Amino acid sequence: MKLVRKDIEKDNAGQVTLVPEEPEDMWHTYNLVQVGDSLRASTIRKVQTESSTGSVGSNRVRTTLTLCVEAIDFDSQACQLRVKGTNIQENEYVKMGAYHTIELEPNRQFTLAKKQWDSVVLERIEQACDPAWSADVAAVVMQEGLAHICLVTPSMTLTRAKVEVNIPRKRKGNCSQHDRALERFYEQVVQAIQRHIHFDIVKCVLVASPGFVREQFCDYMFQQAVKTDNKVLLENRSKFLQVHASSGHKYSLKEALCDPTVASRLSDTKAAGEVKALDDFYKMLQHEPDRAFYGLKQVEKANEAMAVDTLLISDELFRHQDVATRSRYVRLVDSVKENAGSVRIFSSLHVSGEQLSQLTGVAAILRFPVPELSDQEEDSSSEED
Repeated sequence: MKLVRKDIEKDNAGQVTLVPEEPEDMWHTYNLVQVGDSLRASTIRKVQTESSTGSVGSNRVRTTLTLCVEAIDFDSQACQLRVKGTNIQENEYVKMGAYHTIELEPNRQFTLAKKQWDSVVLERIEQACDPAWSADVAAVVMQEGLAHICLVTPSMTLTRAKVEVNIPRKRKGNCSQHDRALERFYEQVVQAIQRHIHFDIVKCVLVASPGFVREQFCDYMFQQAVKTDNKVLLENRSKFLQVHASSGHKYSLKEALCDPTVASRLSDTKAAGEVKALDDFYKMLQHEPDRAFYGLKQVEKANEAMAVDTLLISDELFRHQDVATRSRYVRLVDSVKENAGSVRIFSSLHVSGEQLSQLTGVAAILRFPVPELSDQEEDSSSEED
């Protein structure tokens, strides 16, 4: 994402002009735009024209509109963002108050104006415009007959390809059908890797599986690369890292990212940081439950006691339609930072973010035990009984 201009007043009202450069920038934009904002961007409008003879025709014209945002639709697989609203600035083709839907386009700038820019939104702009926050991890999560090729960016886990091949069981004295099907499966996975993974950007490719599937696959891939003189695979052999996962499904990617060898290799990536934070929370919940809270009310009470060391919060909560509720989450984030705590904002499109959402989307690791809050929770639950 490229920041062209930023005009924000002391009262936090103002506007920013941005240029989305990559598909992931659309995800960042989706998290920036909220109902009630005004969005100015180039768009296509179908316009009716009447000739001198009275015949009516229609043609498509490119024009720049300013909309008051009423609805936002994001397609996570195609990384497309559509914003619907009413026109609030005079235009030769579109009447004031008329509805229009703008589909934001890569490499075309847009201007977003808000009455109140909060700290979470401003921080996201900084992250989106920082070139260090780029897609740098790819993963192949596989089992016999099933593989997912994923890109792990700082903000989301994108499934780029799914390979499924029916593998017959081995039979006594005859394994040829099984072996042929397995070879066909491996070949399709190799083709998907070459098609979807850009080795000039990716720092590391995780190959995760149960059993010996990953070793057998990597042996096959590099043997074929030598036979066919595939320089791309051979030159990037050192980027492939084999790790354990319980299955070939996408959710097993979290296990792969938790692996200590992976964590050390990816220590500079946000994705690994999120996974480690969530893993630390679960360990604390198991061993010291008085220092691991989840749920907005509980975390807020812990923050009032200045006990929050690490706040884990889903970006999904900042897209809440109710302004008061959204502001409550922003205040919590600001307060934790003021009290010298760290804040991890999880992407709801990451496997770790999906897990956090199951814990209400808000959790905290505390500096010291706060048993009285746990006692209050138990008392209230017993009263309800």
